[in-house]
Amino acid sequence: MSENVHVVCPSCGAINRAPPERMAQARCGTCHKPLFEGHAVAVDEAGFERHVSRSDLPVLADMWGTWCPSCRVLAPHFEHAAAALEPRVRLVKLEVDKAPATSERLGIHAIPTMILFERGKEVARLVAVRTTDAIVRWVQDTLAAEHRG
Repeated sequence: MSENVHVVCPSCGAINRAPPERMAQARCGTCHKPLFEGHAVAVDEAGFERHVSRSDLPVLADMWGTWCPSCRVLAPHFEHAAAALEPRVRLVKLEVDKAPATSERLGIHAIPTMILFERGKEVARLVAVRTTDAIVRWVQDTLAAEHRG
């Protein structure tokens, strides 16, 4: 039996401890909603910080804008990637126009930008539209390389 993993609830933001082998079925201890539903989680700046800094899971963030045509093209691929990567990776979406402090701190100069975080640290960044399969491969390859190195 593995050590429990800290997971942020996508509904209420509570920090939960879940056993890795049962994470796909885990529910929040506070609001009782599922911790994973195979969807990217829309977050504000506080929610973004909470997911990145308090979760033991890697977090893939889509930095996007409502006015951005490329972001609209990426959106369904990012959503499908969430279904493929959960519960091993949490996918979040942060609208840059509503998160100026975070966007500036992260140096977001173009969107869509995907940033992969592990244990609160940025490990990789990709500025471009990618297909679902390409996103999933990029995340898996990057995390595998991080764990080898």
